[in-house]
Amino acid sequence: MVFRILRIIETPLTRTEMESDIMEIRVEKIGQSRIQEVDFDNIPFGRVFADHCFIADYDNGEWTDLRIQPYGKMMFSPAMLALHYGQTIFEGMKAYRNDNGEVMMFRPMDNFARLNKSAERMCMPTIPESLMMDALKELIKLDKDWVPQRKDSSLYIRPFMFATDEFIGVKPSEKYRCVMFTCPVGPYYSTPLKVMVESHYTRAPKGGTGSAKNGGNYGGALYPAKLAQEKGYHQLLWTDAAEHKYIEESGTMNVMFQIGEKLVTPPTGDTILEGITRDSVLKLASSLGINVEERRISIDEIVEAHDNNLLLDAFGVGTAATIAQIELIGYNGRDLVLPPTQERKMSKLIAEQLTAIRYGEVEDKFDWMVSMN
Repeated sequence: MVFRILRIIETPLTRTEMESDIMEIRVEKIGQSRIQEVDFDNIPFGRVFADHCFIADYDNGEWTDLRIQPYGKMMFSPAMLALHYGQTIFEGMKAYRNDNGEVMMFRPMDNFARLNKSAERMCMPTIPESLMMDALKELIKLDKDWVPQRKDSSLYIRPFMFATDEFIGVKPSEKYRCVMFTCPVGPYYSTPLKVMVESHYTRAPKGGTGSAKNGGNYGGALYPAKLAQEKGYHQLLWTDAAEHKYIEESGTMNVMFQIGEKLVTPPTGDTILEGITRDSVLKLASSLGINVEERRISIDEIVEAHDNNLLLDAFGVGTAATIAQIELIGYNGRDLVLPPTQERKMSKLIAEQLTAIRYGEVEDKFDWMVSMN
């Protein structure tokens, strides 16, 4: 299937056009941009939205009515299935402006592939990755001025899909909507994090939906995270559901530790999201000669490494957070304080190299960056 972008289409597609091998993405431009309302020196994360969004609807076994339109509110029935049974998935990625003024995306096709993997797990239709990429390029082209100039800022892209059947009954929907919108953002975390080991509540059991990026995983984590925040911590360090012995993720991020001269992280599986930033950090670390281990890590090992002065670093990795330093780990009424962030040579080197690749300051040996110009 080939997708073709049109500037503006004011009439619906004919039946012949819809049945051809070319599907049009209709584009309606906003009348007046809202960009003059934005203070790009002070952007709260996830609260300022660019001018346009992409929408596609799934009905009768196919994606139809592909369009880009001004960002705005949508109207749905109270009986919409997603509101009741949680058939909803999402992704997150970022666009950066390099020193030459070009807008570059970081591994967008990997995000679209993961969106489809989540769709399969949640019994939802997949959507052509080429369609999503074409729509994203057009969104970026329309809203290019929304990509921040500052090195600590970026344009966050949120594709998501949800069930739209009007039906009260537990079954997969027959209709869906896929939406993609963008927002300029600053840093997700502005300070190093205090995390608490969660040894009662569970993020995802074996055989569950932990490897999918679906809304329920995050909704179910809100209450235990709230309890931790009431104790003075920013996020949780999740452990496995069976024994609460092995570390899995940290809040909205994968997690990594420097133990001695090794970079150690839990392996992905059906309880841990396959993070794209995680994969990038591991590949980059290996290329820098760092000894990388993907294996199960018990909280007892972390405590022992800390007590023997071998726990030199701990940090979360994710699209929103990028690399978020962890300053202490709370466990069993005790706070394991890590070395000051300025002393952490390994994660600092990885973060600097990753940033340099994203902003075009060094050669992209991994072919991660995609030009949106």
